[in-house]
Amino acid sequence: MDTKLQNKVALITGAKSGVGFELTKRLLSEGMQVIALIRSDFRNNDSLVRESLKNNHLRVYKADLSDFKSLKAALNEIKSSEERIDVIFNNAGIMPEKINFSKQGREMQFEVHAVVPYIIFMELRELLLKGVMKTIVNTSSNALLMVKRFELETLEKPAKFKKLMGGYATSKLALSLWTQAASQSTFAEGIEIRSVCPGPNKTPMSGSSGMPLYMIPIRNLFFSPPSKGAARLYEAAFGVNRGKTGVFINKGKITPVKFMQESRNVLEKVDSIYKLEFLGI
Repeated sequence: MDTKLQNKVALITGAKSGVGFELTKRLLSEGMQVIALIRSDFRNNDSLVRESLKNNHLRVYKADLSDFKSLKAALNEIKSSEERIDVIFNNAGIMPEKINFSKQGREMQFEVHAVVPYIIFMELRELLLKGVMKTIVNTSSNALLMVKRFELETLEKPAKFKKLMGGYATSKLALSLWTQAASQSTFAEGIEIRSVCPGPNKTPMSGSSGMPLYMIPIRNLFFSPPSKGAARLYEAAFGVNRGKTGVFINKGKITPVKFMQESRNVLEKVDSIYKLEFLGI
């Protein structure tokens, strides 16, 4: 156990299953407190989770992240109930089988993967500044390295749908781009922000109908258990890359991201959505 982490507080989205669930258990076992921002309750089949809920080391706030009204209610509850946050893990992800739009009218993957993490960061910034570690880890994907064309104006309402290498990859690219663009101003406040690929993991999402058919045999044979993805998020927050900000980490190494000339435009886009839509609710 890393005693430096005892009683530190982490917020995790997507904490109920897959990589997020394994990360939740690891942090709890290290003595951290975990704020889980999830859609529904944890299953009552893990002794560590049950005990942590009982002793209030694991605290649950419920929201549909793609619905701004639901998200705002949960974030207001967190702000009124919590004293500080040391680390934010923006980990929630989706992989739909067809094009889908949020209640706000944007393509769902762009909303959940790129816009919502920015809203969570902005809304919980003051709690983060009250913490000791002041770190944000955004779960991205090395699928972004395969993107050949990036058009910001089509992210909200794409003309066509493609599994994995379409909206999923471009929304994760948008996330890593605004992470880089925001890093300079956040670092001036003492906040470190990084994006990281957890690698290919056998999770409910990677086994869903949103995964291309040709990837299913590869997943079954070669994908890692979600504990490995959780370890990569853990290392991104607390490992050798502490002190570095704005970077994308893939397989433990800082990796260049394409289309960096678009990073400021992406940041301005998600910031305008936050200010004009979310704050207006």
